[in-house]
Amino acid sequence: MPGGEERILRRRISSVQSTKKITRAMELIAATRVVKAQQRAHAARPYANRITSVIEDLAAAGAATEHALLRQSDEIRRVGYVVITSDRGLAGPYNSSVIRAAEREIMAGSRDGRDYSLILVGRKGRDYFKFRNYRIDASFEGMSDTPRYADARRLSEEVSGRFISGDVDQVILVYMEFISLGSQKVAVRRFLPLATIEEIAALGGGSAEARAAFEFEPSPSGVLEVLLPRYVESRLFSALLDAAASEHANRQRAMKAATDNAEELIVKLTRMMNRARQDAITTEIMEIVGGAEALRSAG
Repeated sequence: MPGGEERILRRRISSVQSTKKITRAMELIAATRVVKAQQRAHAARPYANRITSVIEDLAAAGAATEHALLRQSDEIRRVGYVVITSDRGLAGPYNSSVIRAAEREIMAGSRDGRDYSLILVGRKGRDYFKFRNYRIDASFEGMSDTPRYADARRLSEEVSGRFISGDVDQVILVYMEFISLGSQKVAVRRFLPLATIEEIAALGGGSAEARAAFEFEPSPSGVLEVLLPRYVESRLFSALLDAAASEHANRQRAMKAATDNAEELIVKLTRMMNRARQDAITTEIMEIVGGAEALRSAG
């Protein structure tokens, strides 16, 4: 029936329009969350900078460098991988890029005879590695979208505990680093053991003589003992904030692409519907003219 194709196309257009409204709304939500995530990352920097500054002062004051978080293993037998993904999908290549990078690191370690320990943040990473029968030692959910400092503390306790106990000899952090709204890249970095406090101090500036003038109670080493776990937490919190901003930026781009594709499909389907309508009208006119000719011939 000539009008049947037109009705089918009209239903398809209506369906695509509904999808377009959803993707557009998700794009706007992601855009808002990116801005908030950037603001939170910016607000967290003074704390991290201050901790680094105090470590500079401790290094200048001659703090002892023997700490469990600074332990260097003579042989790396087992590597812990902290992989930060998201709890939700529809974020373009965000999760797959991080997961592939982590999997490459695990395979490279296996070729060198190293065992692995997986500590996963986000449901997507957990589902991927669980489906492929990887051994998962710990997983966390509910912190990828809007991470809190308490989340970083929980994660830090798990990671630091495994390193201090000797369960792993090294910890690698795999996450998406946020550079700008249009640029994010996968970061694969050694997380534990920490750099020595001299190396951490070298990241800062200022006069070493001025920093050495500080007095610490009970002692520089005692302060360092308390401060290094906070330093680990601040680094993890920074990575979680970066990952959250990257997730929202990737979701915004993915939803914008989906919205644009829906618009193109609507235009294409509308043209097809108009063509079908014209064909139906032409067919009806031809039937009317044919009927009129038949009546004239019969008369």
